[in-house]
Amino acid sequence: MKTELVVITGMSGSGKSIALHALEDAGYYCVDNLPPELLEPFIALEDERRARKIAIAMDVRSGRSLPQLPLLLHSLRDRGVQLRQIFLDSNDQTLIRRFSETRRRHPLSQPGEADAQQALMQAVARERELLADLRERSHLVDTSFLRPAQLLAFIKELISAPASHLTLVFESFAFKRGITLDADYVFDVRMLPNPHYEPELRALTGRDQPVIDFLGRQSEVALMQEQIAAFMRTWLPVLARDHRSYVTVAIGCTGGQHRSVYLVEQLAAQFSTEWLTLRRHRELAVV
Repeated sequence: MKTELVVITGMSGSGKSIALHALEDAGYYCVDNLPPELLEPFIALEDERRARKIAIAMDVRSGRSLPQLPLLLHSLRDRGVQLRQIFLDSNDQTLIRRFSETRRRHPLSQPGEADAQQALMQAVARERELLADLRERSHLVDTSFLRPAQLLAFIKELISAPASHLTLVFESFAFKRGITLDADYVFDVRMLPNPHYEPELRALTGRDQPVIDFLGRQSEVALMQEQIAAFMRTWLPVLARDHRSYVTVAIGCTGGQHRSVYLVEQLAAQFSTEWLTLRRHRELAVV
């Protein structure tokens, strides 16, 4: 049986500790902030102990040894370790707010800096530069609008999918709150008929039957669904051959309540017979 290794990286303040708790709950042996140079000896030791499910969190606290990590992970994958890389991210405003509210010091901040807010913004920007390579190689999870319990649930859902299969994530979002950070593909459906302007539908969502019936009668909605599905059917086999573990398809409308939610639900159901599918509704998770 192959060793399963989940490597959690990401921006400081994005929820890595919460993700590690989710993995611990799922039966993984978890280590936070393991220096990259100790990764291979640690995996070898755990292999001797027959530990088959391991999760490690790494970030900029690793300092100068962090650039070694991509090459080390590539080497472990070549040796048969079943590897998943997850990168947690949030928009800058959210990260700065979280640090300000908790009064924690950013790992890259220098003590005694006169303008604390400006220093924090510079530290976040520097961290993005240092982690850019890892971000590119990992499955991205945007935690900007997620409560801790929601992040816990989503990480557990991601990990429950077999690593040997490509997992397709459909996600709805509201353009008025910004494009989600974790999308591989983004489809804008704001031009479609909007249930918001129907008084009896305004308070409902794209998962409620009256909205489903309304949108199901719109030829433009059916055409959009058909074209998104055709695009994904064309490219998913290619992405799977490229050894992608996850593909996130984000669908956005103005408020993230009706049209995008409806299409995510329809497409997830449509593709679930061919691929492992998950669905997320960013705005419906907000209270």
